[in-house]
Amino acid sequence: MSRAEVEAEAVRVEDTAVRKPSPLWTFGLFRSELLTTFRRWRTIALLAVLAAVPILIGIAIKIETRDGSTAGGGGGEGPAFISQITNNGLFLVFTALAATLPFFLPMAIGVIAGDAIAGEANAGTLRYLLVAPAGRTRLLLTKYATTMTFCLVATLVVALSALTVGALLFPLGELTTISGTRISFTEGLGRALLIALVVAASLIGVAALGLFVSTLTNSGIAAMATTVGLLITIQILDQIPQLHALQPYFFSHYWLSFADLMRDPVYWDDLVRNLGLQGLYAAVFGSAAWARFAAKDITA
Repeated sequence: MSRAEVEAEAVRVEDTAVRKPSPLWTFGLFRSELLTTFRRWRTIALLAVLAAVPILIGIAIKIETRDGSTAGGGGGEGPAFISQITNNGLFLVFTALAATLPFFLPMAIGVIAGDAIAGEANAGTLRYLLVAPAGRTRLLLTKYATTMTFCLVATLVVALSALTVGALLFPLGELTTISGTRISFTEGLGRALLIALVVAASLIGVAALGLFVSTLTNSGIAAMATTVGLLITIQILDQIPQLHALQPYFFSHYWLSFADLMRDPVYWDDLVRNLGLQGLYAAVFGSAAWARFAAKDITA
């Protein structure tokens, strides 16, 4: 065998070895996706807006109650737990999550998920990603895992911002649950963390929906707008009394069931329904996204 043939064979073997994806390579792809996502100015802006919501709520309540009046006017107006914030700043965490979950959090998730595939196609980088030893299924799973990581980070940003503002503006201490029992501040912090995790898990259906929409178009803006539009439409439909028979199947119907974690004992029925429904949406739209992406012609 000539020297040129030996060198050609070595290059072929090396190329084959490079193209065999390994678990370590997969982790590297996931890490790269995370860094790319969280370095974008759009992502930073979304997280900044989410962090600002608890600050605005806390300042507004502090100004409203400076004369000793009750937050929300005492009539139950506003997000859940808002009347309890002046007694314990930890309730600002629950209020902020209740205020951001119907729109701000899912909108942010919709933007990230909608841009996951369509944004790469629009930028002309999708073909290059598939040239690497990723495979379409591996790439799609990595995109979904990145979106789910953003769900968790976005939820924790809201919770940590609310906890900081609540500690600065209001007293902290033992909490009174919805059931009227008293729990320690440490247990309250534990429940706040559990609520944040439940809220993040409540968004996995939205993430799968956005990813599916992202596989349908090569325009990132169109995918983001469509996903956010669907979110708003479902929210509106969930408020129409005549659709009560269908509403338990809307992914947003049980979102606020996290409030049951502040009962003693905890009511698990709606929480389990919520998580089960999110899992169903994730399975259905995740499978649809895979079927569409696996058969899609990549031209950009």
